[in-house]
Amino acid sequence: MEPRVLTSKKPLTLKGFFLQWEWMLVLLFIAVIVMNVNLSDYFWDYNNLRDATMSFLDKAFIVLPMVFIIILADIDISVGSIVALSSVIMADLYAHGVPMELALIVCLAVGTLCGYINGLLIVKFKELSSVIVTLSTMIIYRGIAYILLKDQSVGKFPKWFNYLGWGYVGSIPFILIAFAVFAVLFGILLHKTTFGRKVYAIGSNPTASRYSGVQVDRIKIIVFTLAGLMSAVTALFLTSRMGSTRPNIATGYELDVIAMVVLGGISTAGGKGRMIGAILAVFLIGYLRYGLGLINISAQTLLIVIGLLLIFAVSVPKLKWKGTGAKGKAV
Repeated sequence: MEPRVLTSKKPLTLKGFFLQWEWMLVLLFIAVIVMNVNLSDYFWDYNNLRDATMSFLDKAFIVLPMVFIIILADIDISVGSIVALSSVIMADLYAHGVPMELALIVCLAVGTLCGYINGLLIVKFKELSSVIVTLSTMIIYRGIAYILLKDQSVGKFPKWFNYLGWGYVGSIPFILIAFAVFAVLFGILLHKTTFGRKVYAIGSNPTASRYSGVQVDRIKIIVFTLAGLMSAVTALFLTSRMGSTRPNIATGYELDVIAMVVLGGISTAGGKGRMIGAILAVFLIGYLRYGLGLINISAQTLLIVIGLLLIFAVSVPKLKWKGTGAKGKAV
């Protein structure tokens, strides 16, 4: 008698391959590009596309850890406030004579600390949802930023700092290269490591994961800390691009980031989704906004269009996901 083999990995068929959500995003992306080309003669210009890409990629850094958070069936709505606080503290230190290099390191440390605090509060107060916890810290972090600068702005940074937001490597924006590097690293972490498999397992069933020996609390703290770190990275690029900072920068970033992640096919119920889907959604929404902005479509209309896309993303008939969770092993 042949040995019996059990596996959770289903064979990948050609039909199943093309019914994945990422292919729908590719089709939507192509449709957006075609629409924009027909709406404006200025869209298909390399310089314009390059500058447009630089304008929306700063928030894309937060999308990467937010994928992990939503796969965990959690959420973090404090990321915009972490961006503001990290940027304000960095600028305030520089204004008081601290070298910019040291202020930059402090910026990263502040963002990391804020993310760690979020994760620690979430695992210590399990009766509170991540929405409530991060809503509270969102208000606190933004409030501290206002206490430090009030309604003032700080700028006049060193010329080398401007390279982060406006620099090029050849003809390619430095911010695009940086995002590509981080995207690859986070993609590998999610899909090719034991840590990533544990994230999927926790999102699918946290209780079973805990009883299976998975350090659920530790992983959650690490993921939220990563979100804080990447929010600080966003603060660096955003501040560099703006040339100054105020306590109200990055307002609404959390909604944009969550929209990109959800449109990318990451299940808010946890346990499903791919990094590539979220990355595709970043460029889909970014170029949609840029193209419609060229024909003077109002910001309110843009919000409606993005809202309709999100409704489409969550209401489309459920497709057969391939390889979105931890792969089963033969036993």
